[in-house]
Amino acid sequence: MELLDKLNITPRDLSLYETAFSHTSYANEHDTKSYERLEFLGDAVLELLMSEYLYKSDKFNEGQMTKIRAHYVCETALWDYSLKLGLDKYLKLGNGEAENGGRQSKSILSDIFESFLGAIYLDQGFSTAKKFFNENVVPIIENHEVDFFADYKSALQEYAQTDRKSINYKIISETGPSHNKEFTVEVSIDGLVFGIGTAHSKKAAEQEAAKDALTKAQKGSVLWEEHTK
Repeated sequence: MELLDKLNITPRDLSLYETAFSHTSYANEHDTKSYERLEFLGDAVLELLMSEYLYKSDKFNEGQMTKIRAHYVCETALWDYSLKLGLDKYLKLGNGEAENGGRQSKSILSDIFESFLGAIYLDQGFSTAKKFFNENVVPIIENHEVDFFADYKSALQEYAQTDRKSINYKIISETGPSHNKEFTVEVSIDGLVFGIGTAHSKKAAEQEAAKDALTKAQKGSVLWEEHTK
């Protein structure tokens, strides 16, 4: 596998990596294992690696460590890590999932980062998993390469001075299969819609809607200027 060559990993059990990229839809069609169990393991390995890194940095208190860890293991972060590594190129999907755009799914691509890490841990051990983490995740944290994590809802609340304004988030649509739902949320201020966001969880969609509203505010939306004075 070209990916393993690029990462200087010589596999002991190549089948682990094949499983790490096998979505449930593919596994069902080919009577093989899906990545779900490896994803479960990789999630725990990632949390431990992130926790150890933050603890050893000796810069943060417990509350700060909890918040930073949550930020850097959120769906958007894992999706970004997968794209940076090109993991999407190795993803194996069933025909229906592929036709429905599964290869671009944020939720699926975030899953395979964890399943791939789980495969590295089982095949190579903790030290190699840690090396992988240090080379591919730590630089993003230390260089602040991407802002995955702004709390747009809190920022919108402050911007709109909600001691006087009422902000409301409403789900306006749910699409996709049960294992890969997509939610669209609109945010309104005093009954007027200011932003719309779509994501694979309700909370993430709310953040996207708040981000949309803030973007419009920063661009000098006439509607915003008229109704948030």
